[in-house]
Amino acid sequence: MAYTSTLFGRRYTFADLKTLLAKASPLRSADELAGLAAESEEERAVAQRVLADVPLRRFLEEPLIPPEDDEVSRLIFETHDPAAFSVIASLTVGEFREWLLSDLTRDTDIAGIRSGLTPEMAAAVSKLMRNQDLIAAAKRCTVITRFRNTLGLPGRLSTRLQPNHPTDAPKGIAASILDGLLYGNGDAVIGINPATDSPANVDTLLHLLDRIIGEHGIPTQSCVLAHVTTTLELMRRGAPVDLVFQSIAGTEAANRSFGLNLALLREARDMALSLKRGTVGDNVMYFETGQGSALSANAHHGIDAQTCEARAYAVAREFQPLLVNTVVGFIGPEYLYDGKQIIRAGLEDHFCGKLLGLPMGCDVCYTNHAEADQNDMDNLITLLAVAGCTYFMGVPGADDIMLAYQSTSFHDALYLRRVLGLRPAPEFEAWLDHMGIFDGRNALNRGHPKLLGAVRALAGEAP
Repeated sequence: MAYTSTLFGRRYTFADLKTLLAKASPLRSADELAGLAAESEEERAVAQRVLADVPLRRFLEEPLIPPEDDEVSRLIFETHDPAAFSVIASLTVGEFREWLLSDLTRDTDIAGIRSGLTPEMAAAVSKLMRNQDLIAAAKRCTVITRFRNTLGLPGRLSTRLQPNHPTDAPKGIAASILDGLLYGNGDAVIGINPATDSPANVDTLLHLLDRIIGEHGIPTQSCVLAHVTTTLELMRRGAPVDLVFQSIAGTEAANRSFGLNLALLREARDMALSLKRGTVGDNVMYFETGQGSALSANAHHGIDAQTCEARAYAVAREFQPLLVNTVVGFIGPEYLYDGKQIIRAGLEDHFCGKLLGLPMGCDVCYTNHAEADQNDMDNLITLLAVAGCTYFMGVPGADDIMLAYQSTSFHDALYLRRVLGLRPAPEFEAWLDHMGIFDGRNALNRGHPKLLGAVRALAGEAP
């Protein structure tokens, strides 16, 4: 179905719904690279105006990729809840934006429609929102998950302690873990990106993390971010796997390029659940996403980068993950050119994920050849924390020496917790207080007599 509008005597025609979505999307280099972006700000404004009048029902009537051609599309349609959708079924995209921001709409009302929303609806409404709107609406969406602690509670902010090492040296990894814990990092997960994905290497890292967490009674979970097939093999061997990790995308073809499908993810989740390693919950999956991944695999089907990203959240939602994070600036300036585009994309991703019911975190990051710097990352991490982001990365010095990109540091969480009055996950906070790392008032306690013993005990884990 074509969509048309006239402005100042010029007629604009958008061939179909996915073209309209792409033209309405705020500028980003990924869409320019794909030849999908609006040709001018005028065309973008017209597309946004036309999109505002599109009924939400249209997204059920006009799939961007036919379900018979794509298992992600089939998942979206098969899991759609008509009863939940009925609350907003009469609205247009523009009216849905007003509904989300209205004081008359309760936060519980927003939570109640999650299963009736498709990712394309979430992506569409985000394209009509200012950054302020994305922050305000996301703040209203609380998503709580549990494994060995409780994540996503209001007033809380968690971190992934990311102790990557260019050679996977256990002593170097253990030193980074110690450093991060002493800054109050690691309640979301202690997660290592392995330099080598071999089962033997990943098994060594899993046992290292399990020993540190177990011997010190740390109420958190571990993850080695290996490919799901490696993790499956190790679970069959009895390795101590807490969370199953996988990068995912929003089309079947893009996921195939990652070496996975939905059936494989189901098998991995079922096996992780059978291990029963959680103590307060059973959310066992950890997913990472990022705008541009489908385009980089030439698997985007003519869909803009942000809408493809939202479709990845349908995959994540199916498996009830503990954690999801968008690695927002990791691919590089070919996809998000500068700080402004990275900030916008991070706010969009967080809003869409939370709206769809996901425990969204963000790797606030950039590559060294992007037109961005650490001040841009300071801006984004602060905006996302105000918006209620579940967790951020904690990387030594904000510089990942294995993945060679710039992220956020251990002390960034301290800054956010201090200026916004946020606290770690409750179980982890109690452990920090008990170990003398925090002083009982959510602040570092460098002078507490327990601290020296904690440092010695933790440092003793370095092989």
